[in-house]
Amino acid sequence: MNFTRWSARLPGTQRRAAARDDRSSVPAARGEYAGAGPGSAAPDGNTPKAFGEVSGPASGPALEDLPARELLGRLPAPVALVYGPDHRIAYVNDAYVTAFGPRPTGATAADAMPELDELSLLPLMDQVLRSGTPRTVKSRKVRNGSSYTVTCTPVATPAAHGKKGGSGSGKGSEGGVLVYAADVTDHAEAAERLRASERRHRETAVTLQRSLLPQELEHPDDLRIAATYQPGGTDAAVGGDWYDVITLGAGRTALVIGDVMGRGVRAAAVMGQLRTAVRAYARLDLPPHEVLQLLDGLAAEIDASQIATCAYAVHDPNEGRLVYASAGHLPILVRDEDGSVRRAEDPTGPPLGTGGWIHTSGTIALPPGSTAVLYTDGLVERRSEDIDEGVAALERALSGAKGSPQVVCDRLIRSLGVTAEHDDDVAVLVVQHPARTGANAELFHNASLDLLGGIEAAPRARAFATGVLTSWRFPVELCDLGVLAAGELVANSLQHGTPPTRLGLRRTDRRLIIEVTDGDDHLPRRRRAEPVDEAGRGISIVATIASSWGSRRTPGGGKAVWCEFALPQ
Repeated sequence: MNFTRWSARLPGTQRRAAARDDRSSVPAARGEYAGAGPGSAAPDGNTPKAFGEVSGPASGPALEDLPARELLGRLPAPVALVYGPDHRIAYVNDAYVTAFGPRPTGATAADAMPELDELSLLPLMDQVLRSGTPRTVKSRKVRNGSSYTVTCTPVATPAAHGKKGGSGSGKGSEGGVLVYAADVTDHAEAAERLRASERRHRETAVTLQRSLLPQELEHPDDLRIAATYQPGGTDAAVGGDWYDVITLGAGRTALVIGDVMGRGVRAAAVMGQLRTAVRAYARLDLPPHEVLQLLDGLAAEIDASQIATCAYAVHDPNEGRLVYASAGHLPILVRDEDGSVRRAEDPTGPPLGTGGWIHTSGTIALPPGSTAVLYTDGLVERRSEDIDEGVAALERALSGAKGSPQVVCDRLIRSLGVTAEHDDDVAVLVVQHPARTGANAELFHNASLDLLGGIEAAPRARAFATGVLTSWRFPVELCDLGVLAAGELVANSLQHGTPPTRLGLRRTDRRLIIEVTDGDDHLPRRRRAEPVDEAGRGISIVATIASSWGSRRTPGGGKAVWCEFALPQ
């Protein structure tokens, strides 16, 4: 192929070549004055320079004076020209030879240019040849480890060596492709190092996040629970979503869901501090709104710039309901046994750390056979729709979700379209209050007695406890310990509390719970009684013989004191 004749067909080259050929016919060339011959002096007496000349040291040729072959040969980037449908080699420059070795003219690219196959360029060159449109592929790696960004540009090449028109034997022209490869190895390596650093940072944040979440959920006797946490996709930084399940004693359970709105390691660290604080406050057995009130002040001290939401709920099996409070969090959903879904709407306060807000508690029924779902906004929030639409979609998905808590959890994740590439992290906590029937129901019983006070109250309490525990077929030793604990708690209430007094007995498949309530809100504490003291040993006796004990204030005023005994397995 005649390279000089092809060069005149490159875009723009033909026009520049014609301009050079026509200079001699221009009446006054650049640098010459009208009415004077070439080299005539200008009016100021200076001799003008010829076209392309400058005063001072000699310069290189102008761009228009360079033939295409010389121009491409001077480029530091690999350049190749191929022509025809089978991409036969017409030209490779010195940079191409240096990078990939010499290539025989006339051979096909598929046979003689394996590097183009490594870069997956052969199909792209076919497309460029057909469409006449340039195409670029970015940062492709070849076998020697170098990376290139390659642009394939369509060009017109002569199909025969004869000239077009006149007496030549020209046959017109056929398409070719000019391949220009820019070496971006340094840029690609820098980008890979950055991606590797981001992956390490993300892995660190995910590891921290998962280590701060419960490694194993507590499983209360009366509830079945499952939870899941899914970090956002690889392009999303880890957030501060979290959940927790805390057994409070006397069969009561605290359920927590929260979300720190930041990203990365700091959000995970703030989340860990809030979760630890919630567990500490929960041990005080405070009402939900008081827990959030304490957490609100702590959140402002940890980091006033971080926004965090939280919902805290307590389940009492004797009441069959959730008592909850919310700090800017999405509503708890409850699915009844018939498939209907209810929202725990009010009360909801502002996010944690805002201060100046008095939180209050609300209630929502959680009867046997129902399922409650606590979740973070990553499950329901989408950029293209209002968050209320996402909550409504979750309600529809929950309405048809049956099975174990883990099955429900997985189904909700799938129904809401949460995948491994989801752009936000998601936490879901599913709580079921099972409806027990048959033999399983025989393992769960409740019994209670109202005590009017007076000297006969303690003997009545012991007699009631004896009859109930015997009917529940407990071993004699456990019955005796239970009766002793019930008598001591009732005696302590009669001496230090105020009416009304109530004794409650509850058994589950794993423990016996004894609880006494009265109208005085002064909480008892364990203390060492001196040998001469006639009182003060009741709580110490209970703490010694029981597996655990505790006390709390009740919502309507007064207190409850309880103890638990583990049942023999």
